[in-house]
Amino acid sequence: MKSENTLIIEAGRAEKHYWLDLWRYRELFYILSWRDITVRYKQTVIGVLWAILKPFLTMVIFTIIFGRLAKLPSDGNTPYAIMVYAAMIPWQFFSSAISDASSSIVDNAQLISKVYFPRIIVPISSIVTNFIDFLISFVILIILMIYFRFMPSWHMVFLPVFFMIAVLTAAGIGTYITSLNVKYRDFRYIIPFLVQLGLYVSPVGFSSSVIPGKYRLLYSLNPMVGVIDGFRWAILGGKSAIYLPGFLMSLGVMLFFLILGVYTFRKMEKTFADVI
Repeated sequence: MKSENTLIIEAGRAEKHYWLDLWRYRELFYILSWRDITVRYKQTVIGVLWAILKPFLTMVIFTIIFGRLAKLPSDGNTPYAIMVYAAMIPWQFFSSAISDASSSIVDNAQLISKVYFPRIIVPISSIVTNFIDFLISFVILIILMIYFRFMPSWHMVFLPVFFMIAVLTAAGIGTYITSLNVKYRDFRYIIPFLVQLGLYVSPVGFSSSVIPGKYRLLYSLNPMVGVIDGFRWAILGGKSAIYLPGFLMSLGVMLFFLILGVYTFRKMEKTFADVI
């Protein structure tokens, strides 16, 4: 009797059907994402509380240092705390996503070495998991708006667009770093430093408008500059303008890292099971 299920062994089949396999293994993507969410929040209070306290306390510190002591200007008449928190939300998502993605392959070594599936599912699922923290942080933004009696503009409808840019930025850089971290384990010590440095060189605690005009395009080589400016424009409305050349520069850098990250990951993932 002929079996209904046929196993086809063909050289290069996995490569040819790689992107189709991403759809075929979508249930694994859901399972890994849900597992990471439950591990993060199951039987813990600090997990949810940390998603609130970390961006909130950073916002308070930046408001005091940059707003009160350095007396840097806010965007329009926007309360400085809201301006900072509007930037803190995408930055918190990005930094957590990068940190989680960078160690995702190593943390799933047992799964990687035993079962075939498109490995890129692992870092992407770890990035998507941070969406829960993003939603929790966004609730705090709404509370701040109510407290300061600040009314957002209709630009808010574009917020999902800028969030997707943040996701793609994290995906590109995250997959690239993940690939390197498998082969060079020293990256696990470098990533926290780079993330912390990025917090201060990105326009989180201050408006990017304070950067001198002749340096703004160069400053926008940091892809998070465009994301943060986009979030502020969407949340604060006309009070925070987007520097279009800089935004396009940040968008181009994001696309560069997305292509580089996926290319590097695809090139190196065949060796993951051997070196992990």
